[in-house]
Amino acid sequence: MQKFIYLMLTALFLVLVPALHAQDQKTQIQQKLASLFTLTKITADHTDIVTPGSILALKKDGLIMFSLDARVPATITYKDGKLSMGIGDAMATTMALGSNQTTSTVPQRKFVAGEKFWITAYSVTDKHVILLVYSDPFNDVRYYGQIKFPFQKHNIPTADEVMKTIAEVVDVQPPDNSTPSDASAGNQSPPDNASSTPKTIALGQTKDEVVATLGQPQKVVNLGAKEIYVFPDMKVTFLNGKVADVQ
Repeated sequence: MQKFIYLMLTALFLVLVPALHAQDQKTQIQQKLASLFTLTKITADHTDIVTPGSILALKKDGLIMFSLDARVPATITYKDGKLSMGIGDAMATTMALGSNQTTSTVPQRKFVAGEKFWITAYSVTDKHVILLVYSDPFNDVRYYGQIKFPFQKHNIPTADEVMKTIAEVVDVQPPDNSTPSDASAGNQSPPDNASSTPKTIALGQTKDEVVATLGQPQKVVNLGAKEIYVFPDMKVTFLNGKVADVQ
């Protein structure tokens, strides 16, 4: 009887140890992702940015994103150094899009190396890591997509290995007003007592007046007569060149 119990405990141990190890690996990957990416918060209808996060620069050609009108984002897999939509993802996406659209007919845009976008979410499973990305408007249309990083043979790699693979595809851009080269370029940082002075923006101010107060924006969203300047802790909307809203 004791031998039977021992064998059962041994078998249970052999089952639990790999599962606990995999869970630990996933937790470490989650922690690495959280330390690297600041997620961008978007509105409930996905049409605009509420709180800007990390800006990602694409390092590989071939990233397809669907317009926000699509029911689901495009899923593009990074494998063997290339970005592409796998057959399985294409079939699953076509089914999710509905009878009136396919992965080839849905409004979409192909992004190339050097272009930038936002990250709104990420997830880690036993099979892959997925980054959900979101673009600025192109001709008044925003796009979104998923970049999938599959694990080889469903074997969860170390967090450092995952981050190295992700770094082959995207690079996190530092905010324009915090680059180390600012001082060498002549943009001296204000003294400590100046940085503690509250910075206020008033309705009706010009873009030059806002930039003089807050510095260069992290991002500019151009919507024709309407422009949005995104700063680290503020979003300023201009209408015909004058401040119309501050958030």
